[in-house]
Amino acid sequence: MPERERAASVEIADAAALRARVGGEPLVSDWIEIDQARVGRFAEATGDHQWIHVDPERARRESPFGGPIAHGFLTLSLIPALLTQVAKIKHRMGVNYGLNRVRFPAPVPVGAHVRARFAVAETNELADGALQVTWDVTVEADGAPKPSCVAQFVTLHYF
Repeated sequence: MPERERAASVEIADAAALRARVGGEPLVSDWIEIDQARVGRFAEATGDHQWIHVDPERARRESPFGGPIAHGFLTLSLIPALLTQVAKIKHRMGVNYGLNRVRFPAPVPVGAHVRARFAVAETNELADGALQVTWDVTVEADGAPKPSCVAQFVTLHYF
């Protein structure tokens, strides 16, 4: 695992504190390893057994990536858990509301370590009392020249 300091977690006490993060410095998660076992469990859970993910020998021989890679949606699915590492939001309830845009500019090789950067792009008060937050998220693999995933992640927070 890359030798790095542990990511700092920010406590967000209320909606005002979330609104105050708009345009602020991104929060950066810890690194996590994407090993073949995790990729295999994701393939089982989703039914996506494409050989570039689950057949390391064939992936080394035939894929343009030189070995097996994680599913793009596996990388995407880590975003909520990585967010909870860096933002301890003191809400009554939080909901993953969706995504506005997702791209996978570069693969995540099996064995890589990834982390995410979260920046609050905007907030909106909803009629039901929720605060809708749009996060600009970048997931990067250690040492990779391009991000592995770039997304706008939308969450709802009830305080």
